[in-house]
Amino acid sequence: MAACALLSRLSPLLRERLGCRVRSFSCAVPCSQLHRAEGAAGLTGKVDRFGGVTVNLAETGLPADISEHAFSRLLQDSLVRWKAEGKMAVWLRVPISLSRCAAAASAHGFTFHHAKSDHAVLALWMGEGESRLPGFATHQVGVAGAVVDESTGKVLVVQDKNKTKNAWKFPGGLSDPGENIGATAVREVFEETGVRSEFRSLLSIRQQHQHPGAFGMSDMYIICRLSPITYDINFCTHECLRCEWLNVSELAETSSTTPITSRIARLLLHGLEHGFDKIDLTMEELPAVYSGMFYQLYHRQLPVHS
Repeated sequence: MAACALLSRLSPLLRERLGCRVRSFSCAVPCSQLHRAEGAAGLTGKVDRFGGVTVNLAETGLPADISEHAFSRLLQDSLVRWKAEGKMAVWLRVPISLSRCAAAASAHGFTFHHAKSDHAVLALWMGEGESRLPGFATHQVGVAGAVVDESTGKVLVVQDKNKTKNAWKFPGGLSDPGENIGATAVREVFEETGVRSEFRSLLSIRQQHQHPGAFGMSDMYIICRLSPITYDINFCTHECLRCEWLNVSELAETSSTTPITSRIARLLLHGLEHGFDKIDLTMEELPAVYSGMFYQLYHRQLPVHS
C-alpha cells in the first residue's frame, strides 16, 4: 500500500524533472481494490421473503475500474457469509459498465438469468437440491382494440402495410412494460388510426408458442372492446395500408380477414344483438394480499340479485 502511494506521488515529479515519459506503476490488483476487498464486510443487498439476496452492483460503490480478481475475492467472501446465514439464492444485477464482473461471477457458479439494454442479471441457487429459481418472462403480450360504434354497428379495422396478405384486422401492437392491457389497446388504436377511444372490456386471449419475431418465446394476443370518442380517421401510412369503419356483419362474413378477426367479429355481432354483457370480460382493480399493490382482474360480471 505504502509503495503504491509513494510511486503515484513520484511519477509526476520524475516527469517534471527528467522531461520524459514515465510509465505508471501498478499492482497486479489495484491497491484501492485490494483494500476495498479485504477491509469491507462484503457485498450488501436486499433480502426477499423467499430467502434470496438481490445485489445491484451499480449501488454498491464498487470502483469503476475494479478488476475481475478483486471482485471475485469480494464476491467469494460475500457468498461464504450468505451461505452461513442460510440464504437460498443470490441475484446479481450487473450494469454493462461492469460486465467483467459477470465473468468473475461465473467462476463461482452464477449463470445468466436475463438481460436488458443496460444490465444483466445473474443468479446462483444455494439451497439444497436442484434450483427452484423461477425462469425469466416467457411471453410477449400483444394487444388489439376492436373499436365498436354501437350506433352504426361498425368496427374500426386496418390492413397492415408490411404483411404478405392484405387482410382486415383490428389495430394493435405490443404492450409496453408496466402498461395495462386496456391502455395498450387505446394507445395502439390512436397511433395507427388517429381515432381516440376508451376501454370497455376484454374479449379474447390467444396463446401461441414459438411465435415468429418473439425470439423463440411464446406470445399472448389479447383483443379488447373499445368505444370510440372520435370518429375521423387519420391513419399511420408507415404501418397501415388501409383503415375503415366496416360493418361488423360484413367483417364476420368476408374472406379478406384473419380467422381470429372473423371469430371476434361474430362475437361482436352477438354482443350487438343480445347485449355486450353476454360477451364482455370486464376489469376490476383489487388489492394484492402480499405486496399491497393493485392488480387488474378480468372476468364475466356476476349476476345481480334483486
